[in-house]
Amino acid sequence: MTEDNRLLKEHGINIASLAVQAMLYEASCTPSPGLVSLTSSGAHTDMDYFTFLDSATSLINPLMHCTEAGFSSKSPPEIFQQLRVLGKLGEQRMLAKTFGVNTHKGMLFLLGIGCAAGGKALYEGTHFTSLPSLIQEMTAGLVERELSSRRQAFEKGDQTELTNGERLFLHHKVSGIRGEVQRGLPIVFDFSLGFYRANQGLSKNPRLVQTLLAIMQRCEDTNILHRHSLEMLKEVQETAKHILSIGGVTTSQGLKAIEAMNQDFSRRNISPGGSADLLGVTVFLYLLEEYMGEDRETRPQPCRHRAKLGL
Repeated sequence: MTEDNRLLKEHGINIASLAVQAMLYEASCTPSPGLVSLTSSGAHTDMDYFTFLDSATSLINPLMHCTEAGFSSKSPPEIFQQLRVLGKLGEQRMLAKTFGVNTHKGMLFLLGIGCAAGGKALYEGTHFTSLPSLIQEMTAGLVERELSSRRQAFEKGDQTELTNGERLFLHHKVSGIRGEVQRGLPIVFDFSLGFYRANQGLSKNPRLVQTLLAIMQRCEDTNILHRHSLEMLKEVQETAKHILSIGGVTTSQGLKAIEAMNQDFSRRNISPGGSADLLGVTVFLYLLEEYMGEDRETRPQPCRHRAKLGL
C-alpha cells in the first residue's frame, strides 16, 4: 500500500468515526426540547433513541467516502459534486436501516461536507481555520442553482412538487441549510464552536444541552418553519434565550425551565431539528479540530501535497 493510500484510509475511517461520535452525542443529549433523546421521543411518534443509533451507525461508510473524496487533488466544486452522489447513497442506507424514517438527512448533508473539507485540508496541509473557506468554495452558487432557479421555474408555472426547503425559500426567503453552508457555516465557526469550547468545564451532557439552547436562540430552524410558522420560530428563539439568561443547565431554575420546555414542545409538536443538526456539526468540528492538530504534530515536515500543488 502506498503512503497516499494509507493516509487516505486512515483519515477516512478516523474522521468518519468522529462524525458518527458527534451524531451519537447529539442523540444522547437529554433533555433536548421536542427532540428525540435518551429518555424521550419528543415531538416525534415515528422514531426513538434506538432509531437514531441505528441510523448513525449506518452512515459510517458514506461519511468515510466523503472524507476520502476530499483527500484528493480535485477542486472543491468537483468534490461537492461527488458528495451529492455519496449523499444519495448514504440516504438509501439510512432509510433501509430505519425502515423509511428520515432521521439524519440534514445531518448527513452537513457532516458529509465537513468530512470532505477536513480531508481536503489534510491533503493540502492547511490548518483547521481553512475549513470555512473550503466549504464556501465547495458550495459556491448552491442557493442560486437549487433555490433561486426553482423560484423562477415556479413563477413561470412549473407545478413540480416542491421540497420543504424550496417551499420555505419561496414563501419566507429563508435559504436554510443550503444558505448556511454557502456562507461557510458561520453560526458554527463564529458562534457555537466557541460556545462549546467555553463550556468545557461542564460534564458532557449538560454541555450539550447548554450548547443546544445557545444554537436554538439564533438558528433559523427550517424544521420549525415547515411545521409551524415564523412566529413560532421567534417564540422558540426567545424561550431558549430566556432560559440561558437564567443560567440554563447551571441553575435549578434553568433546569426546571428546560424540562418544562421539553414537555411543552413535545405536546405542541415543536421539533427544533435544524438546531439539533447544528449541534451535531459543532461537536464534530470540535473533535475534528483536535484530530487535525494531533495529526499535524506527528508530521516531520509540511504535507508534500502542498509542494506538488505549488502552494
